[in-house]
Amino acid sequence: MLYSLLADAVLLLHLGFILFAVSGALLVWRFPRLAWAHLPAVLWAGVIEITGEVCPLTPLENRLRGLSGEAGYQGGFVEHYLLPVIYPDGLSREVQIVLGVGVLALNGLAYFLMIYRMKQRGR
Repeated sequence: MLYSLLADAVLLLHLGFILFAVSGALLVWRFPRLAWAHLPAVLWAGVIEITGEVCPLTPLENRLRGLSGEAGYQGGFVEHYLLPVIYPDGLSREVQIVLGVGVLALNGLAYFLMIYRMKQRGR
């Protein structure tokens, strides 16, 4: 039971990290000091998706599920939990690269607009 709860906690942490990486720039607009946490998160998420690597939280969750007697899963968090909802046919390498570039581009645009806005106010 404890391992199952810990696996669920890792799952929630993983989901929270992904949400923060994808949309954290919106929080940075309100709380600019969060950029120091958000920028590394965005870079990590983008690189993991573009390179096709597996986030370390995925094997941790699988290990905890195994210790609790549950079955783990193959692939990464995005492939297992998110893509069946977003892309029912599964994850291709091209889609994974597009997701990674999209996260970087979306947040790059948000930061560009923030910097532009700050410069405009400074005039």
